[in-house]
Amino acid sequence: MSRALLTEDEITQGLAALPEWSRVGDTIVRTASADDFPAAIRVVVAVAADAQALDHHPDIDIRWRTLHFALSTHSSGGLTALDLTLAARIDAALRAESSEGR
Repeated sequence: MSRALLTEDEITQGLAALPEWSRVGDTIVRTASADDFPAAIRVVVAVAADAQALDHHPDIDIRWRTLHFALSTHSSGGLTALDLTLAARIDAALRAESSEGR
């Protein structure tokens, strides 16, 4: 997957498909709540597997059942397709672990 920086239009289009994410400078961020602490840890484990497969690792902060994710391709100096791809996979992991998704 390309580590080329996205254009402003590509970022805008990509975020339109990821409504839970917002942009803060050269980073996209999302905060989500899991059903409980074990569910939050399962989300982190799923995200870790996806991140390792993509060789693209997010910043993750976990506080009880609240997860904060931040994505940026530091080696490229901004946002790339990897960030949007991993954001979509994080959304899928959150859906899979939510009480509505099970």
